[in-house]
Amino acid sequence: MKKEKILVIGASGQIGVELTLALRKIYGGSQVIASDLREENELLKGTGPYVSIDVMNKEMLHVQILRQNITQVYLLAAMLSATGEKNPPLAWNLNMQSLLNVLDIAKEEKLHKVFWPSSIAVFGPTSPKLDCPQQTIIEPTTVYGISKYAGEFWCNYFFHRYGVDVRSLRYPGLISYKSSPGGGTTDYAIEIFHSAKEKGSYTSFLNEHTRLPMMYMPDAIKATIELMEAPAEKIKVRTSYNIAAMSFSPIEIANEIQRHIPAFKIDFKPDFRQTIAESWPQSIDDTHARNDWGWRHDFDLSRMTLDMLHNIN
Repeated sequence: MKKEKILVIGASGQIGVELTLALRKIYGGSQVIASDLREENELLKGTGPYVSIDVMNKEMLHVQILRQNITQVYLLAAMLSATGEKNPPLAWNLNMQSLLNVLDIAKEEKLHKVFWPSSIAVFGPTSPKLDCPQQTIIEPTTVYGISKYAGEFWCNYFFHRYGVDVRSLRYPGLISYKSSPGGGTTDYAIEIFHSAKEKGSYTSFLNEHTRLPMMYMPDAIKATIELMEAPAEKIKVRTSYNIAAMSFSPIEIANEIQRHIPAFKIDFKPDFRQTIAESWPQSIDDTHARNDWGWRHDFDLSRMTLDMLHNIN
């Protein structure tokens, strides 16, 4: 079999940094090309090649894929929920056209695999709040959620119509100490740790009892790589898989932090992101991912909190 050569688009983003590093450990630094429009993240420097690519420029992207002999693409470039609401047309254009550009090239060049992330943002106020299932009522109320749901069906279409092996996960809120959040509604769960260490207090933009599905970044990276390395016959969902690890509210994470920093204080000033959060489920049923390709998470709230506080400088 041809040796894999991987392109990570959006490698300097929250997911991209850690996913690129993890892929380089598996495939070797030279086999994983990191790309972004912004500067190379400090954590990536010296670990492998980096190129500047505008995913919206299809011709430039195509040339790079051919020049670098790319066999797999991880497309992580996107405008997230909170940022997207400030400029819906731009969010729609970026999130949709970037995916279509990659899928078209994957079809033409017969790439081995494509990864594209979806999100719990596809769910809306009419979706079940508890243990939201894989197949259910999906009526998103943000441009981010709308673009992700449309993208899921483009992935499904390109797989069934053209045989493009494109795989996807509906990420919950992701928490990491290595890279900055990207403008999502769940970003408070990252900010709160930095604020606890630096100031001893935090003002949450969600109210205290807003429970949302969350995942620690090591679990998200593990899920992504396990999905991509699973045999094709085990991938039975070609839209996007539900995955889950834990659910908590701002007050619950604050209480957990106070176990380690007793003087930590939190207050609550909900903003426009509160409405977005209330439209999403409180917990996710990921039975299909667990049954189809063996997904299992490692981190719960207490283990994640300990690791975050230990690693944040």
